[in-house]
Amino acid sequence: MDTTAKGRLIAGSHNRNEFVLINADEIGRVTSVKELSGQICQICGDEIEITVDGEPFVACNECAFPVCRPCYEYERREGNQACPQCKTRYKRIKGSPRVDGDEEEEGFDDLDNEFDYTGNERRDPHNVAEAMLSNRLNYGRGAQTNASGVTTPSEMDSSSLNPDIPLLTYGQEDDAISADKHALIIPPFMSRAKRVHPMPFTDSSMSLPPRPMDPKKDLAVYGYGTVAWKERMEEWKKRQNDKLQVVKHQGEDGGNNDGNELDDPDLPKMDEGRQPLSRKLPIPSSKINPYRMVILLRLAVLGLFFHYRILHPVNDAYGLWLTSIICEIWFAVSWIFDQFPKWSPIVRETYLDRLSLRYEKEGKPSELAPIDVFVSTVDPLKEPPLITANTVLSILAVDYPVDKVACYVSDDGAAMLTFEGLSETSEFARKWVPFCKKFNIEPRAPEWYFAEKVDYLKDKVHPTFVRERRAMKREYEEFKIRINGLVAMAQKVPEEGWTMQDGTPWPGNNVRDHPGMIQVFLGHNGVLDIEGNELPRLVYVSREKRPGFEHHKKAGAMNALVRVSAVISNAPYLLNVDCDHYINNSKALRESMCFMMDPTSGKKICYVQFPQRFDGIDRHDRYSNRNVVFFDINMKGLDGIQGPIYVGTGCVFRRQALYGYDAPTKKKPPGKTCNCWPKWCCCCFGSRKKTKKGKTKEKKKTSKSREASTQIHALENIEEGIEGIESDKTSLMPQIKFEKKFGQSPVFIASTLLEEGGIPPGATSASLLKEAIHVISCGYEDKTDWGKEVGWIYGSVTEDILTGFKMHCHGWRSVYCIPKRAAFKGSAPINLSDRLNQVLRWALGSVEIFFSRHCPIWYGYGCGLKPLERFSYINSVVYPWTSLPLIVYCTLPAICLLTGKFIVPEISNYASIVFISLFVSIAATSVLEMQWGGVGIDDWWRNEQFWVIGGASSHFFALIQGLLKVLAGVNTAFTVTSKGGDDGEFSELYLFKWTSLLIPPLTLLIMNMIGVVVGVADAINNGYESWGPLFGRLFFSIWVIVHLYPFLKGMMGKQDKLPTIIVVWAILLSSILSLLWVRINPFLSKSGIVLEICGLDCE
Repeated sequence: MDTTAKGRLIAGSHNRNEFVLINADEIGRVTSVKELSGQICQICGDEIEITVDGEPFVACNECAFPVCRPCYEYERREGNQACPQCKTRYKRIKGSPRVDGDEEEEGFDDLDNEFDYTGNERRDPHNVAEAMLSNRLNYGRGAQTNASGVTTPSEMDSSSLNPDIPLLTYGQEDDAISADKHALIIPPFMSRAKRVHPMPFTDSSMSLPPRPMDPKKDLAVYGYGTVAWKERMEEWKKRQNDKLQVVKHQGEDGGNNDGNELDDPDLPKMDEGRQPLSRKLPIPSSKINPYRMVILLRLAVLGLFFHYRILHPVNDAYGLWLTSIICEIWFAVSWIFDQFPKWSPIVRETYLDRLSLRYEKEGKPSELAPIDVFVSTVDPLKEPPLITANTVLSILAVDYPVDKVACYVSDDGAAMLTFEGLSETSEFARKWVPFCKKFNIEPRAPEWYFAEKVDYLKDKVHPTFVRERRAMKREYEEFKIRINGLVAMAQKVPEEGWTMQDGTPWPGNNVRDHPGMIQVFLGHNGVLDIEGNELPRLVYVSREKRPGFEHHKKAGAMNALVRVSAVISNAPYLLNVDCDHYINNSKALRESMCFMMDPTSGKKICYVQFPQRFDGIDRHDRYSNRNVVFFDINMKGLDGIQGPIYVGTGCVFRRQALYGYDAPTKKKPPGKTCNCWPKWCCCCFGSRKKTKKGKTKEKKKTSKSREASTQIHALENIEEGIEGIESDKTSLMPQIKFEKKFGQSPVFIASTLLEEGGIPPGATSASLLKEAIHVISCGYEDKTDWGKEVGWIYGSVTEDILTGFKMHCHGWRSVYCIPKRAAFKGSAPINLSDRLNQVLRWALGSVEIFFSRHCPIWYGYGCGLKPLERFSYINSVVYPWTSLPLIVYCTLPAICLLTGKFIVPEISNYASIVFISLFVSIAATSVLEMQWGGVGIDDWWRNEQFWVIGGASSHFFALIQGLLKVLAGVNTAFTVTSKGGDDGEFSELYLFKWTSLLIPPLTLLIMNMIGVVVGVADAINNGYESWGPLFGRLFFSIWVIVHLYPFLKGMMGKQDKLPTIIVVWAILLSSILSLLWVRINPFLSKSGIVLEICGLDCE
């Protein structure tokens, strides 16, 4: 797209008919241009006539939606008789004929025009239909210009066509056209649907005369096809067959192939370039086979364990015994759902050199696929602009062709601070990007690059590197000062709201009521870097928000970015990152393309997920922020089934998969049948019959899942590089079906048909920006499949799980990519309260999914989701429920110590063997997982500890909040109050904030500590025989205390001199020693109490 709008903020509201260009140039001149403000008909593009009173013609008195009189009369006569915008029924206006349903008017007489139907034929319905899409795509290109300066496409005169031009019929014949010519038949459309731009056809059975097509005009005017497409298709198929024959018989013809033929881009590359771009590396059998054997043994031991536990109740503590049995059964089922998806883990390896050999030829433009990168942010005071700026800079400096990268920043808070920060970032990028590419530095986020404590002179032989690095560091420090100055200024909002540098009021002053805004900061024909090279496109987007509309938080913002990017750049692949996750490996995009662009397996991949890695976490990772067990064990296991789940960031998507299309299916080769037996032979006949029945069922299933109409090969599908792709989308659905699915934007719908991306040829910057404003309007998604089947799925705060789940249900598979150098790095909350609130949000999303129709327990059967993949999704939405048995089970040891009861009867030798076998199998499973997953014992133990801490706090509160929200409609929020903090490295780690999430684990901790003290005191008082049963109770109670130890450490904050563990043991030991002192008090006589005379005379 020609980014001639550099330096302009485009703001507008489609529903309110606003489209404003705010110039913010160096002069400070303000130019406000309102386009389409009532002077141009929004249906046909013609000028709206002036009435005899000198006022513009107004069709709807409710919203004044601009419609000319011919379209108004046609809509009343043939359409749904309602305004396209507000859906109010059109009233009869003086000068227009009466139609059925009109009320009796008492204000005027208009007998001359009331029953005049002849004049209405002056507007050909086909001209109205023809103008719809062309007015969207050819804004500013036609030969007619109206008084407002808005250019509309000229109408086509069929008599001026060249008689030698072959026309197109799509297989339909017409007597009016000679046998050697064809014409374009416009497919009929339904007219009763409610849409902003209704198609002006009365009925689907309405027969329309053929319309000739001028090849000199833009094809978008006609909607479909191209001239002589049949001949092109036949020529392409013949050329492809010839090339395949050349490759197949290259060793038989003596190597006399034409060099130009072999150099054709359609020809598969030879040698290294023809090899796969990636490969699977299964876990060695020496590691995985013992692991699987231990899982099976653990399953068998678990059966023996429950057999003993159920058949040996504790009569004197039946309630405690029954409660423990129920909890243990739940834990066993939860373990099965978590364990078996890790049955066949794999890792993957990519070949970046092969990718370059295949798609980057020397001296030729790169053939790598374009990628649109999405960055989402909301509140710049909670998500600092400097962090967002570093993320954007790492994207702009990525090792990828600049013309193939576009960065879209979603500001869902409409904050002027974010806008100004992005403006400063675009200026600094002109210096930072060439510096990164010149010296090939890593990482390419300046904050983290300059913070690295490494010898930057190592392996740097360029003589100017040291000088330029020092100069760049000074530039970055000045850049930080400017950003921090903006942040300081934004702390106090002026009463009249923010104003831009040119004096224009900031459109987003009201966060909940503002128009959509788009600003193109950098682009292909925009600002160049300091060395004169192009920069990737950088676009600021803030979607429209109005009261009364549901905006769906992050998922809605991401869907708005999907539509905006489809209109402006339409790359076939999308990368989404959070604003605090920068690109740590500049080749991350190439890593993902090794999977997506692999000609053998890439077509079925919906997304490539990278693991999350974090900076700024303490060495011990006290609260398991790195989540290493999940990313290095669970996700590798899922990659061996159908692929990892989507975790919300660091993921490269295939755009077509986000549009809700099914994954391409491979046609199975015909089964081998023998000709040696007669047809009546039972074996052969039976197999043929079975195959025939199976094919019939498959056809029925396909016909139910997809609706097909007349096959139309559009120009985009037979161009070089896309030719021959058989897609369900080439069998186009009726127009009304597309609008029901994608919304009422002809430009966006046209972009969805381009599997390889790209924008319609000849579309102007102004027309695309106007359409981009339209697709981010607050009401665009109404009555469409957005959030249901298309884009990010709504219905949960964890939209990532739902989105990935829907894609897997459509038969797609995902890929887990772990480069040697981490692809992305981000920041994580490292103090206890913030970490618990983060886990609370995730768990609440799982509870919402559990109660929704998309719950994997009952949704998606009979589709492409594999059983073990379903196990993983079930585990991801059920785990908050584990908090109930976990809290109860952690309470049982304290109750047992306080009451002297126990959940297990006297243990026999058989029971001892079963219990020991269970503990050994649990330990062996964990050790083998750490071995093949490459996880350290510290990371595994921290994960176990925080599973108990999070389950006893965040998961429990999420369950309560989810139940209140779903069953009672009550939204609850947990407030966090700051109590104080310390300065220094990892100071946030020691920051204590009180929150109600701390109550349950704190209660469990105190109960078990009291239970230990009371249990030991009781054993001391009762003598030697009571110590044996005490050890069993003490073991479980200390197990709880040890798992809650990081929680206790967070509660106590920073201890400069006294470690927390000493404090804990000091309390326990002092309590025990005090009891011992009471028991063996040397000042008391062993023979009894000694009575002494006090020496007072009581008488």
